[in-house]
Amino acid sequence: MAHDHATNSAELSATADSADSADTADVLAGVGPRLKRIRQQRDCTLAALSEVTGISVSTLSRLESGGRKPTLELLLPIAHAHQVPLDELVGAPPVGDPRVRLRPIKAYDATVLPLSQQPGGVQAFKMIINVTRSTPEPRTHEGYEWLYVLSGKLRLVLADHDLILKAGEAAEFDTRLPHWFGSTGQAPVEVLSLFGPQGERMHVRARPTAG
Repeated sequence: MAHDHATNSAELSATADSADSADTADVLAGVGPRLKRIRQQRDCTLAALSEVTGISVSTLSRLESGGRKPTLELLLPIAHAHQVPLDELVGAPPVGDPRVRLRPIKAYDATVLPLSQQPGGVQAFKMIINVTRSTPEPRTHEGYEWLYVLSGKLRLVLADHDLILKAGEAAEFDTRLPHWFGSTGQAPVEVLSLFGPQGERMHVRARPTAG
């Protein structure tokens, strides 16, 4: 691999700034109905879901009706409560599906789908990393990164640590530390990435309860 995500995070953020926000709006518009359908399929009331997630009933109701914009800090505890992948709540279609006109970026041995609507600040990406991206080349740059593994196994090299993250596991780190991430060399891996070019961090307002 010629480059790693350490150097392309900022570049992908810049590319996302100029992308058509209508694509992301289409995806987000379907989140509310999907949340309601998944909850009703499990015979779960808003009150019960509120107790498990720590999110108020009114916020959950507004999420389902489209009155509240879905954010990662709200969707993570809901996904945990329903025991479903975060990707199932977002409902992002396969790469290149013409029904939502997604515009994937193919670079650095990966296919990247920008999910952020607005330029600047923390940018969100869904990444499908090819099996060929498996040789660590740690780099450093300004910023802060948060990763969530949707499927497969992610190898993360961070300073002196060499870790394997499985589906459902997450990591966050200051990108001024030498770092690299990619596949284990055995299969592709699907990842949700949040990158703050100025060092912005994700703040989780409600955390899922243990057990």
